Amino acid sequence: MAENKFFSSPSVDVIEKSTKIVGDIFSKADFRIDGEVEGTITTSGKVVVGNNGKISGKLNCSNADISGNVSGTIEVSETLSLMAESYIKGEIATGKLSVEEGAQVDATIAMKSSKKLKALDTQQENNTQSEKTA
Repeated sequence: MAENKFFSSPSVDVIEKSTKIVGDIFSKADFRIDGEVEGTITTSGKVVVGNNGKISGKLNCSNADISGNVSGTIEVSETLSLMAESYIKGEIATGKLSVEEGAQVDATIAMKSSKKLKALDTQQENNTQSEKTA
């Protein structure tokens, strides 16, 4: 088997161009998305969104290369790469960010270490609970 320089795990799940998934995906594998996903994608692997790929919802992964469209929340614990053809709308929290010239980004961006990203949800829950005092 040839060495795969784009993905971190030996298995890659592919969502093909003519496929649309509505719902949540939980996996440990890498993903290549050329179709459409409405929902949450959570993986410990890498996600590649091709030029025709579209995500509406939440993306939570270790690394991501995006050339397509993402609307919603992106949480990447390591490196997020936005290619020239990408269009992002929503919120981004990542450890490292790479943006090619031509990428369109309409988002709030928070640069955090991977430890802070994992604690981000816990901190938001604590803030919500403290705000509910009468």
